Amino acid sequence: MSGFLLDTHLLLWSVLSPDRLSRSAVRIIQDRESSLRFSHATLWEVAIKTSLGKRGFDIDPKNLHGILVAEGLAELAITIEHIACVAALPLLHGDPFDRMIVAQAQAERLTLLTADAALKRYGQFVRVV
Repeated sequence: MSGFLLDTHLLLWSVLSPDRLSRSAVRIIQDRESSLRFSHATLWEVAIKTSLGKRGFDIDPKNLHGILVAEGLAELAITIEHIACVAALPLLHGDPFDRMIVAQAQAERLTLLTADAALKRYGQFVRVV
């Protein structure tokens, strides 16, 4: 694997509630050797859930983007390869944003870091922290 893709909750917790992160998540995020990325799907999810007034999603996606870039995380845009990979995923998880970031992790050969144990069923590209 050539790096890590952080899921939405880990990104939000790292910015808004770092005390919610597990020790292993903190170690990876703070490790200067870790290549960390965030998906544009995460920013899209934040925008939608913020506009719906969902609890825990009360940050402007532009502000979140700026914070993540300032922290040195690389952006991962959604490509047609990622979209095709979603179509090939087994329906083990119903959340479309989670399915997209799983597909991106697979397509880009990244390890998806998540707190969602249900995503582990997607196999080697997912690490629950």
